[in-house]
Amino acid sequence: MKGIFFLSVFSPAVFSFAQQQKDSIYEIDEVKVVKKLPITTQVIKIEKKIQRKNLGQDLPYLLKNETGVESTSDAGNAIGYTSLRIRGVDGSRINVMLNGVPYNDSESQSSFFVNMADVTSSASHVIIQRGVGTSSNGTASFGASLNIITRDPEKRAYFSTQNSVGSFSTHKHSFEIGTGSLMEGKLSWMGRYSIIKSDGYIDRAASDLSSYNFLVLYQAGNTKIRFQSFGGKEKTYQAWQGLSREQYQRNPRYNTAGEIYDKQGKVTGFYDNETDNYQQRHYHWLWQQRFSDQWNFNTTLYYTRGLGYYENYKSNEKLSKYGISPFIKGSDTISKADVIRRKWLDNDFYGLVSELNGRFRRWDLNFGLIVNQYEGRHYGQVIKAQYVADIALPYEYYRNKATKNEASSYAKALYRLGKLQIFADLQLRNIHYHSNIIKASAGETPFFNEKYMFFNPKLGVNYSLKEGTFYLSYAQAHREPARGDILNNPDVRPEILHDFEWGYNKDFGDLSLSANTYYMLYKDQLILTGTLNDVGAALRQNIPNSYRVGLELGGSYVFTEKFNALMNVSFSQNKNRNYIVNISKGEIKNLGTTNISFSPSFMGNITLNYLPIKDLQLSWVNKKVGSQYLDNSQSAEQKLKPYYLSDFIASYHVVVGKIEIDCSLLVNNLFNYKYTNNGYVGPYYYAQAGTNLLAGIALKFY
Repeated sequence: MKGIFFLSVFSPAVFSFAQQQKDSIYEIDEVKVVKKLPITTQVIKIEKKIQRKNLGQDLPYLLKNETGVESTSDAGNAIGYTSLRIRGVDGSRINVMLNGVPYNDSESQSSFFVNMADVTSSASHVIIQRGVGTSSNGTASFGASLNIITRDPEKRAYFSTQNSVGSFSTHKHSFEIGTGSLMEGKLSWMGRYSIIKSDGYIDRAASDLSSYNFLVLYQAGNTKIRFQSFGGKEKTYQAWQGLSREQYQRNPRYNTAGEIYDKQGKVTGFYDNETDNYQQRHYHWLWQQRFSDQWNFNTTLYYTRGLGYYENYKSNEKLSKYGISPFIKGSDTISKADVIRRKWLDNDFYGLVSELNGRFRRWDLNFGLIVNQYEGRHYGQVIKAQYVADIALPYEYYRNKATKNEASSYAKALYRLGKLQIFADLQLRNIHYHSNIIKASAGETPFFNEKYMFFNPKLGVNYSLKEGTFYLSYAQAHREPARGDILNNPDVRPEILHDFEWGYNKDFGDLSLSANTYYMLYKDQLILTGTLNDVGAALRQNIPNSYRVGLELGGSYVFTEKFNALMNVSFSQNKNRNYIVNISKGEIKNLGTTNISFSPSFMGNITLNYLPIKDLQLSWVNKKVGSQYLDNSQSAEQKLKPYYLSDFIASYHVVVGKIEIDCSLLVNNLFNYKYTNNGYVGPYYYAQAGTNLLAGIALKFY
């Protein structure tokens, strides 16, 4: 990759204007960057930038060196439960899509990459839009949107396998087959199955992941029909609780999950099935139709099925919490006991995404419609309880059902006037979200009925210069509260964001430079408080006035044919205005302007690439992140220290006859830096691994 550019596509899906070659609208594995719109966007080609280090780590870690990105892992080694923040914004505000289809969970609004392990092996590109970006499908973007574009089948038949091993008993095995073109080139299909297992850096934070991707493509004349099914199954030992400062200093690998106590409160052992178990299956049916050289249409029907639970050992719990009345045993009244519980989620998500794309004189036009429904059934079971013998187990102690409906539409237009391009984007979103109690228990009474109507306008201009582009844009976005926000505070308010972006990029021969500044002004932003609920999920609160302002720089330089460098850096200020805290009952204090939690003011990445011989590439990748806070009080006690990471990547590609061979070595945290980049108020920390490595070999047979 010669340079880092701020590029754009005209739609979250692969959008094409008529001036492209007629067949290009069907090539979903090739992202068509047709215009440099006034949106801060990065297009990452998997094969060139990510595949060489795709040895088992989750997607957030494969993207960790991109502009403004910070990644963290519960297990500490980038496998299992991982997440990312962009511009300091947490994952529930990052809109994730797969070929333009919403992926974020409708209720929590988070993206659980653990449910689609090794998705990168089936992807061709990842498109990151920082800021609000263009109108997208699904939950509004409040920090960035991320669209994963999957590969179409190849024209030649093949079989490939990727195998890697590494630290913490990590191993990955992936197998893929493709038929090549059948029926005179009209039909083709491909399938992949992957297994990833790891013990994790944190004690007992093991991951057992499997995933699949199956795709059938039919293409004839002006019509393309594609069916894709993909999904995953995960079993992870929980590492959600973090460590106190004393525990972290004494043993950063310690895991408190599943602790078993004696009567004196001393830990005597660990429950061996303190696990999270979930499986998810996705089905996409795509139809693309070209009506003329100027107009084309595509629509996708989709369905997602999810089912799973997490299991906990709970010591000395009140039985009334589980709907079990106190009872007499001998001469004692039993009101508390050790309990093993399971909390289940059984959900369905289905909908439609349609787009009409065209060109009329100087106008490029794009119209979109999105409708979907989510149904989530939540219920809990007691599968074992101390002293309890006269009730049938498993015993269901709560059940509730949530339904969320969305209908939204957008219209986008680009008007070309010489070197000037004017862009407008209007979106209307309508959401109805309600939850009903079927069987109630203490702490499980989610009853609400919320309706939201949002209008999100976006405007911008592009001005083309010689070998460069200047852009300016404004975008507004609204975001509805998530399930946890509503349950934590029934009076929670939707968020509003006004996003201003200015950008410039230019090539100077071997030197490429880009710059972007942004001002993100929030009303009622739901910021992370640094506290967790009883199942380890982060809590948020409305802040009436807050903002994020920053400068993002990127560049590359080709020194010689064998040596080049890439860099990006982000400087930002992320502030709450008039932040108020409760000192005691009835007493509040205005702390004035404070830093927003989990928002470092500096992030930078430098990569040095060296190619000593043909097909051998050595890379030294460096990342620096400034200090950040676990809450919004700006207390020194709740501050995470800055950290520096250095990785080494070596990859070699060779072709022997009809066999392609790729060998890779990835050394993470080369200098064994002890650090943490996530936690919660206490302080409590999620420790990250020291030096660790992964080595792999990939074979492809034609």
